[in-house]
Amino acid sequence: MPVRKARKQNVTVSLDPETIHKAKVIAAQRSTSISGLLAQQIASLVDDDEDYRRTAREAKALLKKGFRLGGGKPLSRDELHER
Repeated sequence: MPVRKARKQNVTVSLDPETIHKAKVIAAQRSTSISGLLAQQIASLVDDDEDYRRTAREAKALLKKGFRLGGGKPLSRDELHER
């Protein structure tokens, strides 16, 4: 089965000249373009958010299920203070 390449869409971003200059330097150091740099960062942000949401759902499900921490029925006040 052939692998389909996801269709990409252009996005316009406006940045000040100083930020663009610094971004070009960083992109060159990483052997990519500003567009590639932004694409990597946005993809990472989206992945992190999806991971956080999944983990939060799993944690809520665990809390809803509850934990068996041992112990028996609670003692009465008299039983607690029995000497």
